[in-house]
Amino acid sequence: MSDQDSAPAPAAKKLFIKTYGCQMNVYDSQRMAEAMGAEGYVLTENQADADMVLLNTCHIREKAAEKLYSDLGRLKPLKAERPDLKIGVAGCVAQAEGGEIQRRMPIVDLVVGPQAYHRLPAMVRAGRGVDTEFPAEDKFEHLPKPAATRRAPAAFLTVQEGCDKFCAFCVVPYTRGAEVSRPVARILAEARDLVGRGVREITLLGQNVNGWHGEGPGGVEWGFGRLIRSIAEIDGLDRIRYTTSHPNDMSGDLIAAHRDEPKLMPYLHLPVQSGSDRILKAMNRRHTVAQYLRLIERIREARPDIMLTSDFIVGFPGETDRDHQDTLDLVRAVNFGTAFSFKYSPRPGTPAYERPEVEGTLADARLQELQALLSSQQKAAQQDMVGRELGVLFEKPGRHPGQMVGKSDYLHAVFVEAPQAKVGDLVRVRITHSAPNSLAGVLAA
Repeated sequence: MSDQDSAPAPAAKKLFIKTYGCQMNVYDSQRMAEAMGAEGYVLTENQADADMVLLNTCHIREKAAEKLYSDLGRLKPLKAERPDLKIGVAGCVAQAEGGEIQRRMPIVDLVVGPQAYHRLPAMVRAGRGVDTEFPAEDKFEHLPKPAATRRAPAAFLTVQEGCDKFCAFCVVPYTRGAEVSRPVARILAEARDLVGRGVREITLLGQNVNGWHGEGPGGVEWGFGRLIRSIAEIDGLDRIRYTTSHPNDMSGDLIAAHRDEPKLMPYLHLPVQSGSDRILKAMNRRHTVAQYLRLIERIREARPDIMLTSDFIVGFPGETDRDHQDTLDLVRAVNFGTAFSFKYSPRPGTPAYERPEVEGTLADARLQELQALLSSQQKAAQQDMVGRELGVLFEKPGRHPGQMVGKSDYLHAVFVEAPQAKVGDLVRVRITHSAPNSLAGVLAA
């Protein structure tokens, strides 16, 4: 035996990833981990042991850049102790800040935007660099195929990226670029691969996911409803979800898919942002309150048991008390199962950035009033589940022996005493109790 044959294999390098923000970033972090896996890196949950730390950032929430620089500041001592440690910044803040990140924080070796992370391995080999280009090639085609290991029973699958809507408050068109839809064949191949590794629920992702219009067989363009029907034909897949949607792209065919396709879960996140036509126009949302309410009627006609959720921005520049009351009126008219609500925060580079802001304490008061109303609706919606039988997909063990936790058809977290159950089981559960942000139940007879 030669010395080369007897030499121990080199130790795997360790990669720590911190993911900020949305489901798109969760998916992107998984793909970056797979890309780096092909370079010999394995994931670690211990930042102090990592050979590379990657911060995958989000620019949607308030003070996103400040949070990044705060986290980088905490990494300075680790970099000082271990100069060979590689530190990378990815995602939307990386796209927005670019080389400024390295100028402010020289400890950062790599800055890579969300459309260029397939080139991350080459950047790591080069040692240092910035890549925030919007490449013409399909990054998904340049990423390695995921290792054939069993995943969690629920998974994300990106089908669309970017946005052409240019809402006045939003940075996505500038950080993620124009809308791009992945071809049908590549989406179906990834979906089949996921199902082949134990995935039973797929959530289709996109910044404007229902605006997807990809190339199908023979070069024919498909719409999103047709894509969902095709994915639903995959044997072994039990559930389909999608997020996030724009009201203007809820086509008749997509609404019909909610009516006709049992694998499409009765849950729809449909952001409206405001209940005031005046503010919607200032936001460049390109729909009115009446159009949104009519759309809700059509969706509920197609799927009466559907749970609707939404997003709201309070205190957008120019918002008056009357505009705020209009938003409360819309919330009462729709009766959401839950919703996300935020106080407006300006984003540099967006059309609304220079507009005068609503006074802070007034915006805070409006937000509290809106959130109180939304919380009451969420509580009522969850209480309405008590006594019902729901499908629940178990995703992990609970904190107590014999307890399992899963997601209901309506995306509620559900806790169930089920000692014989295992992760990946899809069972019927009778709901017995509603907690502030979850449900509890027992296995149905």
